[in-house]
Formats: sequence, structure tokens, C-alpha cells
Amino acid sequence: MSLPRMLLPTHLMMPALVFFMALLSSALADTVIEAPPRFMRVPSDQIGVSGGVASFICQATGSPKPRVTWNKKGKRVSSQRFEVIEFDEGAGAVLRIQPLRTPRDEAVYECQATNALDDVTVTAKLTVLREDQLPSGFPNIDMGPQLKVVERTRTATMLCAASGNPDPEITWFKDFLPVDPSSSSRIKQLRSESFGGTPIRGALQIES
Repeated sequence: MSLPRMLLPTHLMMPALVFFMALLSSALADTVIEAPPRFMRVPSDQIGVSGGVASFICQATGSPKPRVTWNKKGKRVSSQRFEVIEFDEGAGAVLRIQPLRTPRDEAVYECQATNALDDVTVTAKLTVLREDQLPSGFPNIDMGPQLKVVERTRTATMLCAASGNPDPEITWFKDFLPVDPSSSSRIKQLRSESFGGTPIRGALQIES
């Protein structure tokens, strides 16, 4: 004996289906996919000059968003000469050391990224040389950027020239944070420029 099937009228099925889909979308929206920390930018080993400055950059991603800290010999860095500048809501940080001292600043520095799932560490070594220890071809800034005032609608070009063998790579910072030309169409790092007959590599151009 077959039982009669209960069918909802068409005009009642559609609202029920829409309600079900809305509940499903809401449930999916509330679902948070967690992920352990993973480094997007890692610091590089550096050789600095006594009395100069060194900057290490570190940034991580993950869910929940990780927090980045800098350590030296397993302990959080702390000194008047050591400054940690955070960005990306704490998921990135620049370690800036100025002025450099030898041999006390020579060490392996650790960038640690931590969230609720895990913590990961990446390291970079800092070597500090005295002026009389600099090898031949060591990078030197021949022309540093100068204070410049321009009209709001004009394009500003900041000059920087460096020499060395091999040719050094120039990196720009704004408020101690690295400038990423790819993040803005207004900012360009020029690979070749001339100023008073002097070749300039790495000039920064900022359009209005």
C-alpha cells in the first residue's frame, strides 16, 4: 500500500528555499578558516658600519592575524638604540638599530610570528665593521636625499646616489617603513637618472 506524498504548493516552496539558502550563506560567512603564521617578507643578513644604521624587515600572514616580535639571543630587544616600528596591525615590524656598535650589536636576530595556532621564527645575522675594516667595493652613499618643498600639483623627485662593486641596490623608507612602489601608481623608483652629469640610480619619483 503506497502512502500519499505531501507536496508543498509552489508558492510556498520558493520562500522556503530562499530562507534555506540564506541560512547556508550566513553559516558559511561565519566560518573562519584558520591558518598558522607564514612569512611574507623575511630579513636578510646585513653588514653595517660602526656608527651607521641597520634596518631589518619582517612580515607574516595567517588567521588569526599573527603578531611579529624581534628577539636577540632569545630575549625581546630592548635598548635606546633599538627601535621596533610595527605595521600591518602588528603582523609586520621593522627593527632599526642606530647607531651601530661593534662588537655588541653583532648577533643573530630573530623575527618571531605568533598566532593561536603556532609560532614560527626566521633569523638574520648582523655584522658590524669599523671604517678601517671595510672591504674594497663596500657600498657608499655618494648623494643622500635633501629636504624638498614642492607645490601640491607638482611631481617631486628625491635623489640618491650610491657606489660600490657590485652596484648596490637602493631601498627607500618613509617614517622608517619600507616604500613599496608597486603599492601605488603615484610612486616610482627610477632606475636611471642624471643630475648635473652625475648618474643617479634609485631616485624616487612621487607624482601629485
